Amino acid sequence: MAQRWHDLLFMHWPLEAAALAPLLPAPLVPELFDRRAWLGIVPFRMTGVRPRGLPALPWLSAFPELNVRTYVTLPGRDGTPRPGVWFFSLDAARWLAVQAARVSFGLPYFHAAMRCEREGEAIRYASRRRGNGVGAELAGRYEPAGPVRRAESGTLEHFLTARYCLYAVDRRGRLRRAEIDHAPWPLQPARAELERNTMAAPLGLRLPPVEPRLHFARRLDVRVWAPVPVALAGL
Repeated sequence: MAQRWHDLLFMHWPLEAAALAPLLPAPLVPELFDRRAWLGIVPFRMTGVRPRGLPALPWLSAFPELNVRTYVTLPGRDGTPRPGVWFFSLDAARWLAVQAARVSFGLPYFHAAMRCEREGEAIRYASRRRGNGVGAELAGRYEPAGPVRRAESGTLEHFLTARYCLYAVDRRGRLRRAEIDHAPWPLQPARAELERNTMAAPLGLRLPPVEPRLHFARRLDVRVWAPVPVALAGL
């Protein structure tokens, strides 16, 4: 799949690994930075979503998305850790895209009523998950607050954003891995004013009473390969 991400905000909170570990499928474990796990809530919008080599359909291929994610690892057969992203949820505004992603990638996509609008340099964002169950909402405003810089290896910013694979579980309960390719993130410091944020509630998690780490990116082109069973990926 090819896609382009726009007006993205990384919001990250530190959590105890023991709070996240029970929510992950074996053999994945939380990957830590400074002895802490991290939960990310990431609003953005996508355009040009399509299988590579095919044209994008204007209505179907452009929509807001909202991810709740953490960072995981598992040892490979050679003992080398294989870090990646684990998505707890992905909310999207296109019902057909939600169904296609659930079937093809095994990712926990949900249909949501969403709005993502530019206000000068800032973004006004709102999302409310559709359907029954525990509510998952995000509403607020965010904007870049400084120049673009590349995250350096070994820093928290690099740990949180330089992720080039994702893990998912298919309908048969098999762990799968999909490779991701993109340039280094053009990160900027950010400001955010949240009016509502209950995205962690469906997980039974409570965000700590600290300011999140914030990073903004205006645009990034991304390619995602089809997931394969972990055993076939050589892990």
